[in-house]
Amino acid sequence: MSASTISTDLGTVGLAGRVRGRPGLIAALGVVALLVLLVAGVSLGSVRIDPGDTVGVILWRLLGIDTGHAWTAATETIVWDLRVPRVLTAMLVGAGLAVAGATLQGVVRNPLADPYILGTASGAALGAAIGVLVPVHLVMVEFGVVNGLAFAGALLTAYLVLRVGGAGTAGLTRLLLTGYAVSSVLAALLTMIMYLSGSNLREIFSFLLGGLGGASWSRLAVAAPLILGATVVVGLRSRSLDGFLLGDATAVHLGFDVRRERRILLAAASLATAAAVAISGLIGFVGLVVPHGVRMLTGPSARRLIPLSAIFGAVLLSAADLVARLAGDIPVGVVMALIGAPFFLFLLTRTRSGYEL
Repeated sequence: MSASTISTDLGTVGLAGRVRGRPGLIAALGVVALLVLLVAGVSLGSVRIDPGDTVGVILWRLLGIDTGHAWTAATETIVWDLRVPRVLTAMLVGAGLAVAGATLQGVVRNPLADPYILGTASGAALGAAIGVLVPVHLVMVEFGVVNGLAFAGALLTAYLVLRVGGAGTAGLTRLLLTGYAVSSVLAALLTMIMYLSGSNLREIFSFLLGGLGGASWSRLAVAAPLILGATVVVGLRSRSLDGFLLGDATAVHLGFDVRRERRILLAAASLATAAAVAISGLIGFVGLVVPHGVRMLTGPSARRLIPLSAIFGAVLLSAADLVARLAGDIPVGVVMALIGAPFFLFLLTRTRSGYEL
């Protein structure tokens, strides 16, 4: 399996043409979009909040800055206790899934790789289903039975796939087939649990569809160090990720310990995915679409790809969550599928060549 570069030809017309190849400007636009989405995501909803009150509450609670706006206690509760954690969770999950997708696509040299390729989704779904059926509440401080078991299931499944599949050291094909086989077994077990779940079926379905309705500061505090830590690990190994795109033989000649670096990168991607899935359920297309879009703007260099994927993954999922809430609080996973699938097809039509498999 060899690799070639991805075409970045978007033309020179319009905004995309003006920003292509300028990662600093692209990052700045992404940060501005995040700030706008933070204010919009907190202000809009079933109860509209004045943007001035939104900014005032956030600055007051975060930095102790008084903007002069007067707001009610109910407004402060809605802003700080309900909506800010949800918007930040959407940004965190989007960033984690996008970075995991970019990492896996580089390591396995497959443009169709996504954060769930190692069976993480199936493991998380099975863990969540077990959590729903547990008759007593286990002691998982501030994280919840469903979230805790989903995280454990995702992480254990990824570990099993990496262990049996050799983390790619015994061949990337073996790793991918191991992930497929393990996912199939777990999917069968999940189907059996759903068949026996009775009145709990709706709760299991809500996890499978993906949603951020259960976001809270406590869950955010548990997941954030894991996702951010995994992102930092991947970012510090961007040169190794670039080396994998050239093929294992070339990476060895460049001085990389291919086996060690592959294990570290796959483990980091699995950790980020497990933590994201545990607090949001299954949300597709973020880790597939965002890295492709970033590559088309900046090229395949991992030094730019990883941080920009994190920024625009956060932008995409927070925007999708805002749309989901305004559309009647439908599952954000459904919105991402409706947005992600057409956008991914658009990207494919604009990309003249892909990885050679």
